[in-house]
Amino acid sequence: MISGLTYEKDENMDIRKRISELGDELIHLRRDFHQYPELGFQEFRSQEKVMEYLTHAGLSPKKIAKTGVVALIEGGSKGKTVMLRSDMDALPVVEETGLPFSSKNEGLMHACGHDGHMAMLLVAAKILNEHRSSLKGNVKIVFQPNEEDAGAYKLVEEKVMENPKVDAVFGIHLWSQTPSGDIDIVDGPQMAASHYFFLKVKGVGGHAGFVHESVDPIIAATAIVQAAQAIQTREIDALDPAVIMFTEFRAGSNMTIVPEEVSLKGSIRFLYEGGEEIRDRFRRIVEHVAEAYRVEVELEFQVGNHLLSNNPAMAQTMREVASEVLGDSQRVTQLRRTMAGEDFSDYLVHAPGAFAFVGINNPKTKSDYPHHHPKFTIDEGSLPIGVELHVKTAIKLLS
Repeated sequence: MISGLTYEKDENMDIRKRISELGDELIHLRRDFHQYPELGFQEFRSQEKVMEYLTHAGLSPKKIAKTGVVALIEGGSKGKTVMLRSDMDALPVVEETGLPFSSKNEGLMHACGHDGHMAMLLVAAKILNEHRSSLKGNVKIVFQPNEEDAGAYKLVEEKVMENPKVDAVFGIHLWSQTPSGDIDIVDGPQMAASHYFFLKVKGVGGHAGFVHESVDPIIAATAIVQAAQAIQTREIDALDPAVIMFTEFRAGSNMTIVPEEVSLKGSIRFLYEGGEEIRDRFRRIVEHVAEAYRVEVELEFQVGNHLLSNNPAMAQTMREVASEVLGDSQRVTQLRRTMAGEDFSDYLVHAPGAFAFVGINNPKTKSDYPHHHPKFTIDEGSLPIGVELHVKTAIKLLS
């Protein structure tokens, strides 16, 4: 019984039995990672533990992207290569769960489930390696650092999608908006693209009592904030989700001084194909408002995450596996699209694939807090579901 879900016997009961045998190991791994969270590209202890476990499981892991890990399971015969990915990093959050295995690294916390992701993929890798002789192809196991700040690009630069070439890629995220015992996999756009902007508005400083002798950048900057909202409401189809958010506004040093400059930061997010055009519209608004208020502007963009859009065929394959895993197709949903970003999208640029949300929302285990919350935790009963989804997705593609 897992989170109120009873599994029925099937032809793959040996895999389920093996997952059950490794249940204590799975929980231990998750709790160990949870106690020692590490920020992006600082996951040195996590990397060491991952490599140690994979080596003991009979694999030959290698380091990648500074603190990441990659390992290849070679099947009994030639075929395609399926990649399974887990993220590794934690967040600068002070934990308030009160769990006996709470973070021992002050000010850091696994508040997004990456501890569970690592544990699930490690156990899945062990089981897949035990079944490697029956695989027609390869499984590439990838542990990626720095997901919270978009580190996937580094692995792509270091050829993770090559040697051998990846033909399909899959990922799992434990998801607090989905009930425990459910799996959600959508076709097409699932997680938003996020483009960050950095804007400087430059005026002419002076005395607040003689403001007419200055060029006030604050009033110009506030006009930009207001005018940019019209892009969402007047220039984008209401059926295409988009959000323009100003999240930082810095200016001034004293009540009597008109500042020289205002610094603004924020993000442009969109959950549909082709949303990159919003950047051009944003720039147009900024430049025209600046001209009206006699200020100069400097505007730069940085891509945080590309649009995460599931390949429909790969998503359907994963849903078929999910129905088998849960024993109930009604618990495999297509509901969750979010304006949050995920750098798993970087891999989908190079190979078709799909990303699944495995539910962890269970008030009984207090796992109904949102991601990044100080009291966030996971329903550990969902971990075996994730392991089985990893294993059987790879086997289905390589059988």
